Amino acid sequence: MPKYSIAVDIGASTGRLILGYLEGGLLKLEGIHRFENKIVKKGDSFCWEADKLFQEIIIGLKKCTELGIKPDSIGIDTWAVDFVLLDENDQPLTEAVSYRDPRTDGMMEEVFNLFSKERLYLETGIQFQKFNTIYQLYSIKKNHPEILEKAKSFLMIPDYFNYLLTGKKANEYTNATSTQLVNAFTKNWDQQLLDVLGINREMFEEIKTPKTVLGNLSKELVSEIGFDLKVILPATHDTGSAVIAVPEEDESIYISSGTWSLIGVENYFPICITKALDYNFTNEGGIDYQYRFLKNIMGLWMIQEVKRNYNDEYSFAELVDLAREAKGFKAIVNVNNDRFLKPDNMIDEIMNYCIETGQSVPSTPGEVAKCIFESLSESYKEAVKEIEEIFEKKFKKINVIGGGCQNEMLNQLIADVTNKEVYAGPVEATAIGNIVTQLMALGEIENIKQARSIIKDSFEVRKYLPVQHIRS
Repeated sequence: MPKYSIAVDIGASTGRLILGYLEGGLLKLEGIHRFENKIVKKGDSFCWEADKLFQEIIIGLKKCTELGIKPDSIGIDTWAVDFVLLDENDQPLTEAVSYRDPRTDGMMEEVFNLFSKERLYLETGIQFQKFNTIYQLYSIKKNHPEILEKAKSFLMIPDYFNYLLTGKKANEYTNATSTQLVNAFTKNWDQQLLDVLGINREMFEEIKTPKTVLGNLSKELVSEIGFDLKVILPATHDTGSAVIAVPEEDESIYISSGTWSLIGVENYFPICITKALDYNFTNEGGIDYQYRFLKNIMGLWMIQEVKRNYNDEYSFAELVDLAREAKGFKAIVNVNNDRFLKPDNMIDEIMNYCIETGQSVPSTPGEVAKCIFESLSESYKEAVKEIEEIFEKKFKKINVIGGGCQNEMLNQLIADVTNKEVYAGPVEATAIGNIVTQLMALGEIENIKQARSIIKDSFEVRKYLPVQHIRS
């Protein structure tokens, strides 16, 4: 009998439980449960509905019982940087505030007054985003110090869900590195940095790596769900799981394409040089203590918001078709500008940017979508140049993984502007990476090399050639 693993993959807009198992040497996936996720306003803060999300996980596990499936393990991945603080009675001290909340405005600059930007990068290797965990915690320390004084446990979102499943607390490595509080070389919480910031080290848990078996379900949940299973740590940072699913390719740059676009390469040591700092690259933790040397780019968040601004009148596929039809329109926005992080209206923000920069202003849904896709491809082109400059080598291929790899127009644009071969797939990269990590922990897959070979044989990957290559 094969081992069955459940990947819980929760992103910015949806969550799902996907069953995975090996059959005939191939990885098979089955959808079990899908649910909505969104940011809601609670008081003055933009928050995630953490308890509601956990109940959706339980609903998904109960569906396994209804379907006659008894999984052997479960692993949870979500977005990075956000967290829950628990008091001495293990009760949350605050809501699960979202990284898109403005509470971190100005906090990064204040931290630099205590710990220089250059030193912070040298020690952590993490890129500077105003919403990083370090600035969220510093905002709490400055504006609500009583909360930090009461905090006994710091759990990132998937850590919190794992605690609710098992009663055991741990901070998973790949997600912990995104906090900008982990030393890139010791791979542990940076005590000196925490001391300078005045943040209590004792509330942080032991850092555990992917493939760690955290434990079994609590007795209460076993009674409620009807079966027990192992809770295994995947790369709980969704990008960390997605990168595990990059098919076996040499000399390749990856783009994990979703709400965010993460573009980079895998490396065996952190690159904390000045040029990497200047280009704002990050060294996030990966499986087997590899490093994901990458850059955050705003990603498909912009088209998701545009779709919402049009009251969901158009599907994503329809917006791509309309963008193709807007052939004569051309305007490029800086997708990494903070103004696009959480604007009141994404369409208005794009139009205003174009007005301010003296460009043509998009006036139709197709023109807005075309502007976004071409702007994204230009940002990828620039990041590719920076990667090649830092590594002093040319890369032949780009692997696009995740939901965004279904956008054929964007894939072709990437191939054209970078003049590289683009391989698109697999679509379910994050869930796949999550599942194969569990299967490695269960002894079904030997190592990451074998996992990638299986992934390459199991899922479709489409190839895009640059137009000039096709014509030659």
